[in-house]
Amino acid sequence: MRTSVKVGLVAAGYVGAFVIASLVVMLYVALTSGPDRQGSDGMYAFGDSMLFLAVFVMAGLPSTGAALFFLRPSRSFWRALSIVAIVVATTGLLALVGYLAWQNPARAADLPWWFALSPIRILVAPLFALVFLLAALFAPNRFARIALLAAVAVEGGIFVWVLLIWVRGFRS
Repeated sequence: MRTSVKVGLVAAGYVGAFVIASLVVMLYVALTSGPDRQGSDGMYAFGDSMLFLAVFVMAGLPSTGAALFFLRPSRSFWRALSIVAIVVATTGLLALVGYLAWQNPARAADLPWWFALSPIRILVAPLFALVFLLAALFAPNRFARIALLAAVAVEGGIFVWVLLIWVRGFRS
């Protein structure tokens, strides 16, 4: 198969994923329209964007899998992806540290403002974990598999840790 056909196939898959995610969000907005949505439009907009992102990632998994399959012979791609996965997982760890530090009201005033954005980074951790897991399944060498699986473990651990904190907070 020619490279242009491979690129076109993957691009068509992502366009399809975009269309699916857009339709799901449009349907969700139509089903939840009302005074609550108008009164809390910022909160709903954030929720709509998270829904779009989650559906897009899920619908784009076949295209991502195809792209990773087509890129299996490229050693430099897998090396770069492994490094990027470790760097992204490190940002997740920093977000976790920031989130935990932000929980202490006495120290919150002394922390950098961007620590307040830690929950957003933590919310996308499952999506990163899913993509890294898919990449690990297609990884052609041991180094890439280990790096990607380590990133999956870190992203999953971060999300579960914060999820347990949130669940405990809801119970009390």
